[in-house]
Amino acid sequence: MSPSASQMRFLWAICLVAAMGGLLFGYDWVVIGGAKPFYEVYFGIADDAFQQGLAMSTALVGCLFGAAVSGALTDRYGRKPLLIVAAFLFTISAVWTALAYSLLSFNLARFIGGVGIGLASNLSPMYIAEVSPASHRGRFVSINQLTVVIGILAAQLVNWGIAFGVPEELAGDTLRASWYGQSAWRWMFAAETLPAAAFFVLMFFMPESPRWLVKAGREEEAAGALRRLGGEEMARREIADIRRALAEDDSQATYAELLRPDRLRVLTLGVGLAVLQQWCGINVIFNYAQEVFSAAGYGVNDVMATIVLTGVVNLVFTLLAVATVDRLGRRPLMLSGSIGLAIIYTALGAAYHFDSRGMHMVLLILAAIACYAMTLAPVTWVVISEIFPTRIRGAAVSVAVMALWIACTVLTFTFPYLNRGLGPDGTFWLYAAICAAGALFVWRRLPETKDLTLEEIERQMAQGEPSEDDALTWSAAP
Repeated sequence: MSPSASQMRFLWAICLVAAMGGLLFGYDWVVIGGAKPFYEVYFGIADDAFQQGLAMSTALVGCLFGAAVSGALTDRYGRKPLLIVAAFLFTISAVWTALAYSLLSFNLARFIGGVGIGLASNLSPMYIAEVSPASHRGRFVSINQLTVVIGILAAQLVNWGIAFGVPEELAGDTLRASWYGQSAWRWMFAAETLPAAAFFVLMFFMPESPRWLVKAGREEEAAGALRRLGGEEMARREIADIRRALAEDDSQATYAELLRPDRLRVLTLGVGLAVLQQWCGINVIFNYAQEVFSAAGYGVNDVMATIVLTGVVNLVFTLLAVATVDRLGRRPLMLSGSIGLAIIYTALGAAYHFDSRGMHMVLLILAAIACYAMTLAPVTWVVISEIFPTRIRGAAVSVAVMALWIACTVLTFTFPYLNRGLGPDGTFWLYAAICAAGALFVWRRLPETKDLTLEEIERQMAQGEPSEDDALTWSAAP
């Protein structure tokens, strides 16, 4: 039975609030790309590859820490309290980064924001998956990626608006002494304060995840939340199903439990998809947009405007993903995304190799972003949030998200070295090879999970890894 109009409104409301973690994740993650030309000059690291990579990667190290602690803490204390902590950290980081006057202070502030990202990137999609009905789960979990994209576009628009009209002749000491070098980048980070504070306040009015409440023995509270989400009949059915799934699973919510052969099989799938989402290489376009577009022949102002265009394309195709993920399914989208990026990167590498410059370079980059936004970006989060058993979901998702942020840190830190050693052509050809390998991994390991409840997915996964033929025909019907 489908939720009523009022229940759907309530579901939309709580999912949108939870997805504000994604909004802040997207903003905090990308804002540094637009601020990069200015804070690097301010801190005197414009010619220091190590310090550049460190400044770009400090938040990612924080992500690892946040993801690492979130698993055990959320299984013990619930999803809601940790999301409140994440919102608080986002707020502190925005203010602190804007006021930083030393590179150490800047990196510490970015680390704090990264911890918030690590918590939110783990908990927001998990929370949404646990409150959503099976028939709408892909769409609602994809909302988290949609808000990530909105956060990315917001950061790009703020960066563009603040840096608009920067004189091309400003460089070195003259740029450092200008308003752009002294203050512009601070306002880019400070703009995050308002949505972060709003997220912090709104999270106090959110219900706890009913699946966590049942696991914690608080069934009356879970029933109340489920009644608001789907009515009395749905509440009884869901609680009975959750209770049965927990009774069938005698494991404990520990990281050691994940090493059991049946758990390790599913964990390998989640970790593999998480690493693929990052090592496909798309994030270097967001984090190192200046270098990517400068290599294609664009100046500072053109780069800032083109970055905004990438954000618009990212948003449009994420909206398409939200509309199609429950209809087309997880597996076809992951396969098409991996193959599509491999083809686009091969062409992009060839264009760089032959020193080809102009609008066609932008179109290739936009095609890569569109492909990623409709496939690997949202669907990876959907799959990670739904394939693990309820009893160990917090710990398992935590490990998968840690793997994602380790992969992202490696990608971000190594790009300046790859770009200088292999050139942009060789770098994008390397990413093309990774995407091709990722397509093979998806083909062999990822079954279809659309339209299944979390408990049904848990039972399917417990039956063992499907063969290649089974993966092609694994029905979504209960």
